[in-house]
Amino acid sequence: MSPFAIDKRDIQFCLFEYLDVEQLCKLPKYTEHNRELFDMVIDEATKFAVDVLAPLNPILDQQGVQFDKGKVTLPKECHEVYNKFRDAGWVSPSGSPEFGGQGLPLILNTAITEIQGSASMAFLMCPGLTRAAGHVIEISGTEEMKKLYLEKLYTGIWGGTMCLTESSAGSAVGDIRSKAKKDGDSYLIEGEKIFISFGDHDLVDNIVHLVLARTEGAPKGIKGISLFLVPKFLVNDDGSVGEFNHVSCGNIEHKMGIKGSPTCTIIFGDGGPSRGWLIGEECAGIRFMFQMMNEARIGVGLQGLGAAAASYQEALQFAIERIQGVDMKDMKDVDAPRVPIIKHPDIRRSLLTMKAFVEGMRALIYTTAKCGDLSVHAVDDEIKAHNKLMLDLLTPICKAYCSDWGFNMTAIGIQVFGGYGYTREYPVEQYCRDAKIASIYEGTNGIQALDLLGRKVAGKGGASFMTFLNHINGFIDDNSEHSVVGPYVQKIAKTRDTLTQVVMHFQKVGMDGDFYYPLVHATPFLDMFGTLVMAFFLADMGIVADKKLSAIFEEAGASSDEDKLKVVDGNPEAKFYDGKLHSMRFYIDTYLPHAEAIAETIQSGNRSPLDVNF
Repeated sequence: MSPFAIDKRDIQFCLFEYLDVEQLCKLPKYTEHNRELFDMVIDEATKFAVDVLAPLNPILDQQGVQFDKGKVTLPKECHEVYNKFRDAGWVSPSGSPEFGGQGLPLILNTAITEIQGSASMAFLMCPGLTRAAGHVIEISGTEEMKKLYLEKLYTGIWGGTMCLTESSAGSAVGDIRSKAKKDGDSYLIEGEKIFISFGDHDLVDNIVHLVLARTEGAPKGIKGISLFLVPKFLVNDDGSVGEFNHVSCGNIEHKMGIKGSPTCTIIFGDGGPSRGWLIGEECAGIRFMFQMMNEARIGVGLQGLGAAAASYQEALQFAIERIQGVDMKDMKDVDAPRVPIIKHPDIRRSLLTMKAFVEGMRALIYTTAKCGDLSVHAVDDEIKAHNKLMLDLLTPICKAYCSDWGFNMTAIGIQVFGGYGYTREYPVEQYCRDAKIASIYEGTNGIQALDLLGRKVAGKGGASFMTFLNHINGFIDDNSEHSVVGPYVQKIAKTRDTLTQVVMHFQKVGMDGDFYYPLVHATPFLDMFGTLVMAFFLADMGIVADKKLSAIFEEAGASSDEDKLKVVDGNPEAKFYDGKLHSMRFYIDTYLPHAEAIAETIQSGNRSPLDVNF
């Protein structure tokens, strides 16, 4: 079995050559940062992932989490890795240095998370949720909350969770039954939450839960929900751990994947009062929780990317090393030499499919993270507003498209391995099992589709949609005649027009009074939209790659096709940029037409899912 591998070269390309993250160092927030620091962080994150996290991944999968008499325990190896992770400062790379974070841009945090999450998706959920809970407290909590909790969270001394789901209220958040009763300067919390990732465990001394509950007399629905900070153990004035706050674990789930991540039923007010403190004001909890959820949704998209990237690297190495069969041109010669399976056309198609999707998803998610940075820290208000609209639009696509297609890529990875891929001898079957959850939690992908169509395309007068459309229009206008990428840009332009027609079709159907028709087609619409977005990013990166490759050819004096092939064969950088162009060509020629087919189905008028009598 080949050692775990990360495509650091493509991550560097996406960060520095395509998205030029060094620009962020000009912002007041990041003036103390530079390329040297960013490179060092990526190098160290990669080393930690390969040397420490990847060996833990099969252990967590095979040993899982134990639950006995209300206590949740993880393997001893997980404790050792968590302590190393925490001591190295990886818990909150983008958190405020004032409270123990590293203060890096969100896009660097995103790259670190991809690298480390691809090595162990289950493990990374613990610090990921802790970081997200801390960020809510940093943005919306009181000064007392920040003083007592924030540094302990950002440094990983304590853990954090998001407690939203209940047995009677999954995606229907407004139906939650958990109650909060005012008691002096705090509240008494009572209720049961399910599917809480790392809701309880023995890696830390205290766990800080962010809990949605309804105060007495609050209105029904989401407008009556408040957000509370509820620690497992109360915290003394000096910051030390105090008395048990009657927050207990009722059980853990036994799951298809991410077996090293305890998925818990958490009971508040079990055997005594659970005391919580209001974040923000009453009945505004959903607004604060959505801040955490939107960050988590990008993180879930990253999980799809990370699993796909890991599976691709494994499949690529296996295909290079696995000897089976003969070259197709020699198939009638029983004495022909046996060749690596990477020589077989169908394997090559599978590998290029994985490569193209991984590179496109990486660009999509990293771009979304950069929009997050600029929406908060840009100096110019117009730049902030533009990037906020782009962030809003791309977030559900990151979550849904990357989790769905990331899972699909892990399935292709298994197929490359053949029968070996279906065994535990190789890690690709675990990547597939782990990846499936990403399309379900943090709002199912059906919910993401409704969010994209209802809030991001139609909401706010279509501001987010028009911002994206103007962005892609500018790209098409600038590059339709490009000597290499131009023909592919023209195909993108055709699909852009089709997407616009579909949106207009939805508007017309809605105006005619058919409220349900757009909803039944929301998920295919998100897939269509994501396909166009991916094609755009691959073509945009193709412009950069072609320029770099042309410079290499010019320096080598390669003018003929034959000379250029020799350069690509012998120059790793030329091979890399040439590979980027092949990813673009393959995706746009073979997958972009998928968007046109979806548009045909949406505009067909078929209402069978609504009319069938099940």
